[in-house]
Amino acid sequence: MNTPERKTHLDAVAISLLLACCLFWGFQQVMVKATLPEVPPVFQAAVRFVGATILLLLWCGWRGISLLPTPGADPRAMLKSGLVAGSLFAGEFAFLYIGLQHTSASRLTVFLYTSPFWVALLVPLFVASEKLRKVQWAGLACAFVAVVFALREGLTTATGSPWLGDVMGLVAGLMWGLTTVVIRSGPLAKANAEQLLFYQIAVAAVTLPLLSLALGENWRIDLSPFATVSLLVQTVVGAFASYLAWMWMLGRYPATKISVFVFLTPLFALLFGSVWLNEPVTPSLLAAMGLVAVGIVLVNRKA
Repeated sequence: MNTPERKTHLDAVAISLLLACCLFWGFQQVMVKATLPEVPPVFQAAVRFVGATILLLLWCGWRGISLLPTPGADPRAMLKSGLVAGSLFAGEFAFLYIGLQHTSASRLTVFLYTSPFWVALLVPLFVASEKLRKVQWAGLACAFVAVVFALREGLTTATGSPWLGDVMGLVAGLMWGLTTVVIRSGPLAKANAEQLLFYQIAVAAVTLPLLSLALGENWRIDLSPFATVSLLVQTVVGAFASYLAWMWMLGRYPATKISVFVFLTPLFALLFGSVWLNEPVTPSLLAAMGLVAVGIVLVNRKA
């Protein structure tokens, strides 16, 4: 199997996929929060990744795609990196879902989406071609300031134990960023999208159910139609299709440039929250979306 051809800039295909993924992830944030009253957080994450692992195995069997290490790669090094990436991935979602119990979704996303900063800071240490120029750092800062600006109402109206949710959101963002660093800077850089996704969701499918049991969560099966559909959508579209697309893009495009698009996700989440929860879409939100667009343009600007 040939190593995927890497590109230096985002094309129309990548931008379209990124927008679609961020749009869905924004919707998913609201859906996960709405499902928590019926399905405990870690169990909810466990269900989606167990289901996504099964779907991925079926997909690979249908397409004839091997999940074994790429010919020429060191199997031990590949397995070691895969287990590290999978552990970080599982930890990210454990902190994310538990954190949603302690604070509002909008507040937590501010801290979760610090991930691109970790990527921009760490990936260039291992991949020289992804070093950011000053104008790109300015674009990254512009996008993050926009997110904080748009979600400032959520910062002042959070309920529960917001400080605990803040910490969990920061840890989840760090783990997300480190997962990207492991994928881009080690043996996994030569893996295909299915292999990348398998390492992550398979580890999550094994570890998250055990964590759920350790936390004493109630595993309910008598779910409402809404909770059932929510888990199905999270599994099929979220944990399988959208993450497979994300892994495909990580193998072909600069991680620092695709990561900045995740700043759109909390803004989409705020938009869906306004529809679902009847929250107003303020002029500041629209202004923030404009700033995010400016940030994305600056980060992807050619030298």
